[in-house]
Amino acid sequence: MAVTDPIADYLTRVRNAQRAGHRIVKIPASKMKKSITEILYDQGYILKYKFDDDAGKQGLINIALKYDNETKKPAITKLGRLSKSGLRKYSGSTEIPLIINGLGICIVSTSKGLMTDKKARKDNVGGELICYVY
Repeated sequence: MAVTDPIADYLTRVRNAQRAGHRIVKIPASKMKKSITEILYDQGYILKYKFDDDAGKQGLINIALKYDNETKKPAITKLGRLSKSGLRKYSGSTEIPLIINGLGICIVSTSKGLMTDKKARKDNVGGELICYVY
């Protein structure tokens, strides 16, 4: 079965792995998914990641999920898609939404590549709102 929205599939795999308490989740790779993974790592939402370009046709992304040491709760509370394949959501640099008053991040696809909402505002670029994380 072909996946119609690979980014939504990526987010769902991460959500499901966290709910099941898995340490590692494997996701089919693409350039955009690799960029999202790097942003999640830079922002401290995941522990580690590794790109395995030898596995399969497009390669795999192995993501080590991050949990709190004491409560065992996942670092990612909510992870959702903003722009869907049927309804794209674009925003200028000044209209990019704040995710829980700036505590969360919004990943934006701009002409300068994928970046967080804060960096997009700083660089004064708008684009497609991909997903939010907090």
